[in-house]
Amino acid sequence: MHHRVPHLLLLALLAVPLLPAQSTPVTPAKPAAAPLVSALYEWEKLPVTPTAKGARRDVFDGPTATVDKLHCHITTLNPGEKSGEPSQHLQEEVILVKEGTVEAHWDGQSKTGGPGSVIFFAAGATTFLRNAGTTPCTYVVIYYYTPLSPKR
Repeated sequence: MHHRVPHLLLLALLAVPLLPAQSTPVTPAKPAAAPLVSALYEWEKLPVTPTAKGARRDVFDGPTATVDKLHCHITTLNPGEKSGEPSQHLQEEVILVKEGTVEAHWDGQSKTGGPGSVIFFAAGATTFLRNAGTTPCTYVVIYYYTPLSPKR
């Protein structure tokens, strides 16, 4: 009997793949996005999507050779409008002011900048932007996720 137990165990292990499979639907995996390649995005050719607060131009969004995701869009806010309610971002963001006056808010602080100003929001910061001027403001948003970016 001592020698039969390993043989019975072996037979049991071999039989497992022969058991009928459960009828659980299989969801196909999403294909991986193709890495971004070098390109030039012309302002005049970017599609403009009107929003309730102004407009948005999507530029690119996808993985690269060195980051999990690199994203860029351009927002135009009408005078007095906010980018949204304050929210905490897991990723770092760089914002370049193209035109107008942008009031940047992060973690209870705020500063105002005009054309050419650069804003950096650290990962984990609670942020929002506001058009503090009397004309539309436009800014470029660039953010990225790396393997070190916090996960939800």
